[in-house]
Amino acid sequence: MQFKNIATVIVTANLPAFAKHGDNIDVTVSSLGDAKSLQGGTLLMTPLKGTDSNTYAVAQGPISIGGFSVQGAARGVQKNHLTVGRISNGALVEKEIKSNFNVKDEIILALKKTDFTTASRITRAINNNMKDEVATMIDGRTVRVKIPKFFKNNASDLVTKIESIEVAPDTEAKVIIDERTGTVVMGENVRISSVAVAHGSLFIQIKEEPVASQPPALAPENAETVILPRTRISVGEGQDKLLVIPKSVSLGDVVQGLNSIGVTPRDLIAILQAIKASGALHAKLELI
Repeated sequence: MQFKNIATVIVTANLPAFAKHGDNIDVTVSSLGDAKSLQGGTLLMTPLKGTDSNTYAVAQGPISIGGFSVQGAARGVQKNHLTVGRISNGALVEKEIKSNFNVKDEIILALKKTDFTTASRITRAINNNMKDEVATMIDGRTVRVKIPKFFKNNASDLVTKIESIEVAPDTEAKVIIDERTGTVVMGENVRISSVAVAHGSLFIQIKEEPVASQPPALAPENAETVILPRTRISVGEGQDKLLVIPKSVSLGDVVQGLNSIGVTPRDLIAILQAIKASGALHAKLELI
């Protein structure tokens, strides 16, 4: 088809867990051809198939791109991508994924981030709450929970009870530095040993002020005006400061100690890198 108002697109969607027949899900529509914009377009009825070639949902409806494009003779203005759009609740689930959740003998809890301390805390909290050794830590990201006899054929209630258990996750001591913007973010577990920090400021200013030299009144006829260079250089040095930062016990002590010597965010980056090199910073220094 060579029509200018028709676009070839690919339609994708995520089928959520426990989706039922008749539920509505969002779909994403992306252009595959040379279409310039999907603005104002309508998706025709499109079957959404899985990797098993079975149709799980059917999508159709008007496309929303959340932007616009205005073009004139010499220039134009564009907001967001015009060849990718979404249809809110644009797909109707036609096939359910069978799940026998309640008859499971065990539940596997997968952490988003690998952390042995957090996994151990989750295991201990579940066992203390259930008054039994039902949870076992497999590794730093996996916790296996056996279904007790009281919750046989009713695993959903067990998950509800586990969700109500509060566990404080372990946080890694980390300092994030963005040198492009001068942003420094430190976690609450950052610790610093006793260290002496010297902070001084040296500034050099160079200013070019060219001067025009005019010929005198009785100068020869071939005399011309000459531009003479003149450079002004000023050098100054701020007051040096040597401060001993004591061994800190909290993030507030680190910030207070560094602020007391009047550091700027740019200076703070260099100071933190130097403290890390000296071995006094007990945290992971990460540059982005």
